[in-house]
Amino acid sequence: MRLAVLAARKGWHTQQLERAAARGGHRAVVLPYEGLLARIGGAAGLSTAGTDLDAMDLVLPRIIPSGSLEQIIFRVDALHRLEDRGTRVVNSPRAIEKTVDKFWTSALLEQCGIPTPETVVCEAPDEALTAFRALGDVIVKPLFGSMGLGMVRIGDEEMAYRVFRTIDHDGSDIRAFVIGGRVVGAIKRRSPGWRTNLARGGSATRVTLSPEDGALAIRAAAAVGAEYAGVDLLTGRDGVTYVLEVNGIPGWKGLQEATGLDIAGELIDYLASRVP
Repeated sequence: MRLAVLAARKGWHTQQLERAAARGGHRAVVLPYEGLLARIGGAAGLSTAGTDLDAMDLVLPRIIPSGSLEQIIFRVDALHRLEDRGTRVVNSPRAIEKTVDKFWTSALLEQCGIPTPETVVCEAPDEALTAFRALGDVIVKPLFGSMGLGMVRIGDEEMAYRVFRTIDHDGSDIRAFVIGGRVVGAIKRRSPGWRTNLARGGSATRVTLSPEDGALAIRAAAAVGAEYAGVDLLTGRDGVTYVLEVNGIPGWKGLQEATGLDIAGELIDYLASRVP
């Protein structure tokens, strides 16, 4: 299998993928988004850093680097173009678009009958205040973001234009890692505060999901069309397990350290099995 990993930069995750690919007898190359070059017409094609992406068996997009609106749109459009020209892209650009947008993710989960927190998304300050007065204790969360950045819990009347209801819980949640319609591993993340992201100081221990929670994580990944995903679950004091988020470009360092699982190897094996 010839695999191109598109990434903002080389790091732990790309090294894990390169090593797992080499162990399986595959060729993996890490390439930058910033070098993307698209041609339409007689010499139509897509390349980056001098590598022909159309010649790859599979392209694995990792974190899309920050940039102008036009740059980010072009990078995602390039993934669509690759897919339209017959190159396998995992996760698909459509799945990435769905999961990077927390409103779209929540809407899809609700449509599929998957419990997800009550959510209000708006632009006007007056509407945000109305939502706050109705919900009381809220978390202000940006539509686009990761690792808990930009999140603030508030209990008094502060301006907010992206709001969702806080679930009363015990300071822990579950990250389930789904690949190809099965849960390959899961961790419980704990924090003395309400924000359990490992990148924000949380700790992790290995857990085995109940059949019900495992099925919920698999359904959540399927709802957004993700072939692999990190699914965040939280069980409230009401006994209901909610899906908080589905990450279509998930990290797995904390999960691998807590479980000892070779997540990159699992992912490479799955990708190779889907290449004709």
